[in-house]
Formats: sequence, structure tokens, C-alpha cells
Amino acid sequence: MSTTFSRSLAKKKVMSNDGILVGSVRNIMVDIKSGQVIDLIVMPDDTFDTAGYQADGDRILIPFEAVKDIRDYIVVDRYLSKKQM
Repeated sequence: MSTTFSRSLAKKKVMSNDGILVGSVRNIMVDIKSGQVIDLIVMPDDTFDTAGYQADGDRILIPFEAVKDIRDYIVVDRYLSKKQM
């Protein structure tokens, strides 16, 4: 994956690799020491089933390792998106 600016992620739609609209990015979580993105903080779409996802209030956290592509949408692997708790 190529590099991208964090501001280009703001409010970008998140879609699973099987074509389901997950929601839109509201923020990102970054490791301050390494500078690596850890999680996408996503406001889920009303039709998206959030069961099994780590929640932060009304938002869900999607591990950045689940991101497969960033273009018009952020494409995530739906199965990697669910954090092991």
C-alpha cells in the first residue's frame, strides 16, 4: 500500500472486501512512539451489523492491518476487522 495523508481519510467511506458498506472514518488511532496507525475509528452505517466489533461508544474500531486498499473507499477485510478480545 502506498502512503497517504491522514486528512485524506477524513469521512472516507469504509467498505468490506465483500461489498458491504461498513460506515465512514471519523478518526484514526496512532501509536505515538512508532507513528503507525493502529485503528480506524468508524461511524458504522445504520444497516451494518456491528456484532463482534470492538466498540468505542457509538463507533467501532477497525484494526489498520485489516485495510486492503485506500482509493475512493477504504476497503477492509471483514474478518480481520473484528478484533480478538
